[in-house]
Amino acid sequence: MLNTLPIGLNTLGVSLVRIDFAPGGQNPPHTHPRATEILVLVEGTLLVGFVSSNQDKNRLFSKVLYPGDVFVFPIGMIHFQVNVGRTNAVAFAGLGSQNPGVITIADAVFGSKPPIVPDVLARAFQLDVNVVRYLEARFSSGGPPY
Repeated sequence: MLNTLPIGLNTLGVSLVRIDFAPGGQNPPHTHPRATEILVLVEGTLLVGFVSSNQDKNRLFSKVLYPGDVFVFPIGMIHFQVNVGRTNAVAFAGLGSQNPGVITIADAVFGSKPPIVPDVLARAFQLDVNVVRYLEARFSSGGPPY
C-alpha cells in the first residue's frame, strides 16, 4: 500500500511516500522517469533491487534490507521491492521530483490501451502468443490495486 504526501511538499522539488508491505507483499518492477529514489527501511525485511541499462548488460543490483538500511534507485532504472520476512515491513521513499512519474512494467507492456499486437510481444518476450493474450487479459483491468 502506497501513501503519498504531496500537499506539504508541493513546489519543493521532492516527493515522499510511505510503503507498507504485508509478508510476501511487493512493489512490482517499475521505473520513475523523472526521479532518483532513496528508500529507508523502518521495520521488517525487504529484498530490493534495480536493473542497470542495456549498455551495462542489464546487471541486477540487489540487497536484502533490514531496519535502518538505505538503498538508492537511480533515475529511470527498473526497480522493485518485496517483503521477504514473516512480519509487516514499512519503508519511506524520497524521490528527487515533485512529479517523479511511475511506469509499472507489466501494466505498461501487457495492459496498454489499445493493446500492443500480441505477435510483437510474443517475439519480444519469447512467449507463445496465447500466453501473451492471457497476460493482456489479466493486465487490461486497469492496473495494480494500490
